[in-house]
Amino acid sequence: MRGHRIVVIGLALALPVAPSIATAQGRPDPAALTAAQREAMSRLNFMDGEWTGTAWILSPSGEKHNIEQTERIGPFLDGAVKVIEGRGYGESGDLEFNALAVISYDPAAGQYSMRSYAQGRTGDFVVTPTDDGFQWEIPAGPMTIRYEAVVKDGTWTEVGDRIVPGQDPIRFIEVTLKRVGDTDWPAAGAIPPQ
Repeated sequence: MRGHRIVVIGLALALPVAPSIATAQGRPDPAALTAAQREAMSRLNFMDGEWTGTAWILSPSGEKHNIEQTERIGPFLDGAVKVIEGRGYGESGDLEFNALAVISYDPAAGQYSMRSYAQGRTGDFVVTPTDDGFQWEIPAGPMTIRYEAVVKDGTWTEVGDRIVPGQDPIRFIEVTLKRVGDTDWPAAGAIPPQ
């Protein structure tokens, strides 16, 4: 019982000191980190808005399956991250594909990353901005899945290729979207203070 009391007293004395130790060691300024994130994420502002178009996906049997594809993309956390929702509709109008992703920038690593949720799977992937779009890859054993997007004059073209060393890449998806307007999603609708 006495040992337990000493531990509790020791913790109680250490807690007020902990923040000052972190400050003394040069804790990064949250405002500066957020500003660096916003600045880096502004490079991807071309993505913002509502997009619609078509896509085809190559099935495992080699047949092309066509869908109507939509994307809505907007900044969140005052521009520090980008939120993306993709929806694919079949010929009957049924939702066949739904994905959510968050792209962020890590100032310490100097790197963009994407957390993706789709078809019961999640993953974290490096995103590389290019002069006219971006690319990202999924390592899949000996194979790599590479997506490349080009956005120019209000048109978004994205392709996905399966890449196996020593073989020609196999294109399994192609998306062509037109920007149809702005969106205030996902930042709109925040709950105000009472």
